[in-house]
Amino acid sequence: MKEINIKGILLTIIGAACWGLSGSVGQYLFDVQGMDSRWLVPIRLGVSGILILIYCFIKYGKTTLNPWKTRNRAVLMVVYGVLGVSACQFLYFLTIELSNAAIGTILQDLAPLFILGYTCITMKRKPGAFEVISIILAMLGVFLLTTHGSIDNMSVSAPALIAGVGSAFCVMVYNVLAPKLSDDIPVIVAQGWSFLMGGIATALLFRTWTIDYKPGFMGLLGIAFVVVIGNICAFTLYISGVKQIGPQKAILYSFAEPITAAIISVTVLGTSFTVFDALGFLLIFAMLWLITLFGKKQS
Repeated sequence: MKEINIKGILLTIIGAACWGLSGSVGQYLFDVQGMDSRWLVPIRLGVSGILILIYCFIKYGKTTLNPWKTRNRAVLMVVYGVLGVSACQFLYFLTIELSNAAIGTILQDLAPLFILGYTCITMKRKPGAFEVISIILAMLGVFLLTTHGSIDNMSVSAPALIAGVGSAFCVMVYNVLAPKLSDDIPVIVAQGWSFLMGGIATALLFRTWTIDYKPGFMGLLGIAFVVVIGNICAFTLYISGVKQIGPQKAILYSFAEPITAAIISVTVLGTSFTVFDALGFLLIFAMLWLITLFGKKQS
């Protein structure tokens, strides 16, 4: 019997937690610093991609060019990087800008539904009981954490709703494609090319250079944070976890993102810890227990 991949689980959880931190900082940059997602995201992706690829060329040399050696591999890299990683980044931050971090998080956390749908379609099977129960528990837990049980707080504009659901779909794309990347392409190499392609694509699409904005000192610190923690650390750790435990498990452990946001709210911003928060945590931890138990039985 195989043991549970603790390393893969921890990588996934830590990566998701970095997203939670990044989302909170993103909300600060939009609300306080007056940034535009069309300005922030291309810079965030482009700078991250350049820094990572410089590191990769130093460490891996010509191996950094492996994603482009064959046509099929290049196509997979483009789809993974642009339609998966980069599109998810932009749509997530656009949702936050159009609504708030809580709405952005809960809409992106619809990704397990897309993962489950993809898995059932490709494997031609119905969802198992543990899968359905785990997803329901996780989504209910996130709902309680981000709305405190009030449906009225879920009111969002049509553009925010479309962007949020779109980001969830893109999460499914890169979760599914991550294990299919060749073994001779290190995770960090794939992330570097993904970010660089996304930065170039979004900059050209939104003509970022025409947006008149100059960040102050705190704005620059915020940009540095979302680049290093929210991009380089989050995606590299998370995708490393995906390659070890698979997309079905990884997407559920990604609920560490809203947990991190809740902890920051209580410990840093002084938000009160309500009964709904406690229930949300319990439901999410119950989901994690079910995944672990189901994983043992499947092994």
